[in-house]
Amino acid sequence: MLRIATDSRRGNACLPARGARVSMRCARVVVVIGAAFVLATGAGAATYKWTDANGHVVYSDQPPPGNVKSELIGPAPPPSNPNAVKEMAQKDADLKKRQDERAGAEVKAQKAQQQDTRRRDLCLVVRGKLKEMRSGVPVYKYDEKGARVILDPAARAAELDNQIENEKKYCGSPSA
Repeated sequence: MLRIATDSRRGNACLPARGARVSMRCARVVVVIGAAFVLATGAGAATYKWTDANGHVVYSDQPPPGNVKSELIGPAPPPSNPNAVKEMAQKDADLKKRQDERAGAEVKAQKAQQQDTRRRDLCLVVRGKLKEMRSGVPVYKYDEKGARVILDPAARAAELDNQIENEKKYCGSPSA
């Protein structure tokens, strides 16, 4: 830990009174802090900015060739994570995978909902036909000429059995 000496009479760190001399201890502290600052900022390569012969602005870590006027704009950025590109690609792949899975689940849920709706509609139709057949009213079908033909008792019983099977298929449980 770096400690800075203070003048106990004034409470200021290494700031002498007007006209007084700086103590050796304060001078050493200032030199150490200055050296640390220079080393910290000088650790990275400097970045230069200049305009080339074609009028393009160039940024480089190398000084410009020849007698071109350049501007030193600061140290280079810190080195990036060498695995950053791989990590970002992996994150993108994971995101794409989750989105595809979510889209697939939504399509599956939508199909299931459509099938359930169709099944309920068919159940209502089948139960309506069963109610009609059990009521005792005459049931008829149309022949190939379009004329109504009343079902005889054997055909009625066969149609009733067929509708009971359809009820089991579409409704799950038979109605009373």
